Amino acid sequence: MTVTDPISDYLTRIRNAQMANHRMVIIPGSKMKRKMTEILYNQGYILKYKFEEDGKSGKIYIALKYNPLTNAPVIKKMKRLSKPGLRQYFPADKIPRVINGLGIAIVSTSKGVMTDKEARRENVGGEVLCLVY
Repeated sequence: MTVTDPISDYLTRIRNAQMANHRMVIIPGSKMKRKMTEILYNQGYILKYKFEEDGKSGKIYIALKYNPLTNAPVIKKMKRLSKPGLRQYFPADKIPRVINGLGIAIVSTSKGVMTDKEARRENVGGEVLCLVY
C-alpha cells in the first residue's frame, strides 16, 4: 500500500492509537516524521520515542501520553493544515497562533521543521504542516 500523504498518515495513526487507548504506536519513518516526533516530545505531547533503523526508512516508536487522573490523551486535536492538493504557506508574521499560544503549529521552513514560536523568533515563514493542541 502506498501512502499519498505521509504526514496525514502519521497524524491519523497517532489519533487512532489514542482513540483505542493504546500506550504505543509504530509509524514508518522519514526525516520529516522524525523531526515532528522530536517537536511533539519537546513540547510535552508524547511520553517518549525511539527511532529504529531497518535498512530502509526505519520505524518510529512513540509512547503516547495520557492524563493520569482522567486517562484522557494529552493531545486533544491534531489537524493537518497544508495538504498535497492545497499547500498552506505563511510569512513569519502571519503564521497562525494555535489557541492563543496554548497549542503549537508545526512549520516546515527553509531552516528546517520547527514550531510556530521558533519560526517567529527566527523570522522565517514556511509551510504550516499541522496544528496540535
